[in-house]
Amino acid sequence: MRNERFWTSALSQSSKALESGALIPLTTSRLQCPGPGGERFELRRLNAQLPRHHRPEGPKQNPFSPWDRELEIDAIGTDHVLILNKYPVQTGHMLLITRQWAPQVHWLTQPDWTALVEVDRDTSGLWFFNSGPKAGASQPHRHLQLLRRQSSETTCPRESWFRYVLEEGNPKRKTESTDPLIDSCALVKRPSCSNPQQEAHTLHALYRSLAMRLALGDTDAEQPPLAPYNLLLTPDWLALIRRKQERASGFSLNALGFAGYLLATENSDLSWLAHNGGECLLQEVVGGISDATDDNKS
Repeated sequence: MRNERFWTSALSQSSKALESGALIPLTTSRLQCPGPGGERFELRRLNAQLPRHHRPEGPKQNPFSPWDRELEIDAIGTDHVLILNKYPVQTGHMLLITRQWAPQVHWLTQPDWTALVEVDRDTSGLWFFNSGPKAGASQPHRHLQLLRRQSSETTCPRESWFRYVLEEGNPKRKTESTDPLIDSCALVKRPSCSNPQQEAHTLHALYRSLAMRLALGDTDAEQPPLAPYNLLLTPDWLALIRRKQERASGFSLNALGFAGYLLATENSDLSWLAHNGGECLLQEVVGGISDATDDNKS
């Protein structure tokens, strides 16, 4: 049973930040996701323009250096801070950021995993990480994100897909797979560890192993990963997904897209989605359908 002290603080800080105007929730409308496999996706339409940090032109200033103190939830160790997402779709959307500059496009480090475990042992749910612009990251400063879930909740709409691959898939079947999503995903069951330090080291080792499996490179090397990727972590499993592009058919997709959350804007092609379905949308960004058109390149 988790204490959820961070979640309680996040809700309290959210109320204060809403009153002061520091928090600006995005208003969305829930739509039925059309097309094949639509039941595995949650589709929302944005009711206003995207915030500037999601637009190609900006902002140039790093919003985490310094971070807005009105959004701060708590210090995590000496190197990280837990803050609220300034533009949340879900109440209490948290960001785990580094105090000092660390690039989003480089590898997650052991201290990142140690900080994650400290938060996760108190407040857990769906963790996700976007490794850079082509993986859907809107800011270059290192940040992991957490959407809190109760233990009785399904962590994400595509949970059944990950469980199927985890339980039914095996290395031999994966090499024979014709599904580009399976070929682009490295997935492992999350181990149970009683000691938080041991858990952080285990997760870091699994992360390195999955990166090697996807030919992303060696985390001990000086250079950043060889391709953009997304990370998803739940209480039950850890997944990395190798990417080729950020956008397809007018949809901007980060790690939440692979979790089954789609956000439609005025540029999104809902007719294409109705004809092809969300799984095909994900296949496009991992490069599994065809070469990207000029319109889809990011």
